[in-house]
Amino acid sequence: MKNAVIIGAGMASGRVLEHLIEADPEAFNFTLFNSEPRGNYNRIMLSPVLSGEKSYAEIVTHDDGWYGQNKVTCRFGEAVTSIDREAKVVRGANGDVPYDKLIIATGSAPFIIPVPGHDLPGVIAYRDLDDTNAMIDAADAPGKPAVVIGGGLLGLEAAAGLALRGMSVTVIHLNGHLMERQLDPAAGYLLQKDLENRGIKVHCNGATKAILGTDRVEGVELDDGTVYDASLVVMAVGIRPEATVAKNAGLEVNRGILVNAQMETSDPDILAVGECVEFDGQLFGLVAPLYDQAKVLAKILLEEEGSFVPKELSTKLKVTGCDLFSAGDFAEGEGREDIVFRDPARGVYRRLVIEDDQLVGAVMYGDTADSNWFFGLIRDKTEIADMRDTLIFGPAFQGGAPSDPLSAVAALPREAEICGCNGICKGQIEDAIAAGATDLTAIKATTKASASCGTCTGLVEQVLAVTLGDDFVIPAAQSICACTDMTHEDVRRMIKSQELKSMEAVWQECGWKTSCGCHVCRPALNYYLLADWPLEYTDDAQSRFINERKHANIQKDGTFSVVPRMWGGITTPDELRAIADAAEKFAVPTVKVTGGQRIDLLGVKGEDLPAIWKDLNDAGMVSGHAYSKGLRTVKTCVGTDHCRFGTQDSTGLGIKLEKTLWGSWTPHKLKLAVSGCPRNCAEATCKDIGVICVDSGYQISIGGAAGMDVRETELLCQVATEAETIDVIKAVTQSYRENAKYLDRIYKWVGKVGMDWVKEQIEDLDNRAALVERFEISQSVYRKDPWAEHVTKAETYQPIADLTLEAAE
Repeated sequence: MKNAVIIGAGMASGRVLEHLIEADPEAFNFTLFNSEPRGNYNRIMLSPVLSGEKSYAEIVTHDDGWYGQNKVTCRFGEAVTSIDREAKVVRGANGDVPYDKLIIATGSAPFIIPVPGHDLPGVIAYRDLDDTNAMIDAADAPGKPAVVIGGGLLGLEAAAGLALRGMSVTVIHLNGHLMERQLDPAAGYLLQKDLENRGIKVHCNGATKAILGTDRVEGVELDDGTVYDASLVVMAVGIRPEATVAKNAGLEVNRGILVNAQMETSDPDILAVGECVEFDGQLFGLVAPLYDQAKVLAKILLEEEGSFVPKELSTKLKVTGCDLFSAGDFAEGEGREDIVFRDPARGVYRRLVIEDDQLVGAVMYGDTADSNWFFGLIRDKTEIADMRDTLIFGPAFQGGAPSDPLSAVAALPREAEICGCNGICKGQIEDAIAAGATDLTAIKATTKASASCGTCTGLVEQVLAVTLGDDFVIPAAQSICACTDMTHEDVRRMIKSQELKSMEAVWQECGWKTSCGCHVCRPALNYYLLADWPLEYTDDAQSRFINERKHANIQKDGTFSVVPRMWGGITTPDELRAIADAAEKFAVPTVKVTGGQRIDLLGVKGEDLPAIWKDLNDAGMVSGHAYSKGLRTVKTCVGTDHCRFGTQDSTGLGIKLEKTLWGSWTPHKLKLAVSGCPRNCAEATCKDIGVICVDSGYQISIGGAAGMDVRETELLCQVATEAETIDVIKAVTQSYRENAKYLDRIYKWVGKVGMDWVKEQIEDLDNRAALVERFEISQSVYRKDPWAEHVTKAETYQPIADLTLEAAE
């Protein structure tokens, strides 16, 4: 087996590894160096991490488990000091590694303007996770001033993210309009107007003279004398190929490492890929050509034929609410014609550049739904003479009249590119659908389409709709209620990114149409604030459903059901006597054993609730939370205590889990079960979270249901000890709490984020520990018995005006 050494664990080299391992996992022994103390993550998605819309864990592409499973030796946090080409050895800070083939994927380095003060603390670039974390740390108080130098793609994404973090942001741009490489002046103006409407100040034609400050950055001075205060300066003025290690090794280097069409350097045993390379006079900074290079390089290492051919590229901006698209050459020139469409009221602008009856360039702002169609015309050099009169209106109008919007997608040929980042064409998506991938999550998993920057998601859904017909419905983004146009996801992102910690703050910052919410949105907002800010937010009783306010389930005749907790289904004679006495004393008409192994007292009058709670409390019993959006029960079998088939103490574990999780608020009710052996007497495989005890430990599964929907759980992981089991369940519960839509059961949440994503959250031990810590912080506030609180403070049990009569289940 040959030794392959890779320098750089970025997106390009990560894709090389995927291709090689998928084609022949036994072809190479891999050693992977990376100067960052981590592996491959999706750098395209650093902007949502900065804004608070995503966490680092959500953008990890290859975690420790993936590298271990594929036998990749990782040398993370270790710089390569040199390459000995004669000995065919890579020298690292912690030792040498021999190679048969070497892949250099060192990426690029940010350019820092060498003005006075550029090396002050607080002046940073924007290239990697460390830069992103530095910006997040700097945004530690609302209103702090930040200056972003550079109005290109990265600069504007940094500015938008910092603004969402609450900083007062100014963008300084050397040229006359933003993103001048991708946009013409008209589109640049619209972009600037949009950003200014978001509170971001834009200063074009601004040349930086100096960074001001003594011990730390304090401001930025321009050539015209303008001074902007700054506690943080982000330089996003460009990148350069990082080719130092290649140059020192004697390889041919110009602006980047020179490679041929097979991605080979001047040394045939050394190949290069990504932003560090130069091919045919071109440098590459977008992900699509890097992935094309990776595919070719993998073929060459496997001794197959391959040749890299640069393609036409397009650009989209990942700033929420700023829809822009640019492709091709839109510069003015002799023999070129423009077709321009403007709609100032909607902020829509389109400009098409035509030469010799072909579309050679396009700029779109405000409405980019047809961007892939226009890009296809540019890339394929399509003759457009016959559609000239209606071209500007997009594919739906070709033929003289508007048609079904999906007709444009249906008309695309199979070779039409849908996902530019990953080079996925329509035919590949159709083939995946035919093989059983019938939703967006499955398409992402099987083809990688829309799995990188996400801008092609709508187009992928349209391909699904065209292919599946009535069997597929494009998901509509529904608002949380009539009080706002924002979705649950929008509102929760705002709560997190802007650190909104009260109902009033949400209503104000999110532009609620009403002053105090309604019975639909208030329970959801109350939950989101509880889950995200457990130490700062105080539960609002008036925003809960009637069952949660009464701490009992209302019945159809207006009486209530009272369910005391029985830890793991275990009870005692004293508890049974207390239940019998309470049933007799309060003339309870029905006493029933529930499916969750507890006893339900049905038909209790509302005025008797505090008294029956007191009697049960005096016997040591607490609320079973049978009414809550939280833990209901942990159902158990007898396990090793009594059963001859039991492999572990399922009853003991069930009790520990119930005592750990009780009182935890979750997006919907939460039911668990622990079965002592694979015979599964506790029915763990149809619960939200289920544990099956086996000889070697504990199998933990999630996502089951046995109500209106019947679903079997999916295996999350297997662990060896009780302690690990409890930690995993704490972690997955907290991830569910933090990420699920209110009133979504776990199986619906898993269906949206994907089981692979949930596994990644739990398998990353650092992330698991962080989830456990946040769960315990929340439990320290909310693990209280509401019955006991009302018994000791009888005056707090007052009727509250109902927002809604029934609890939504």
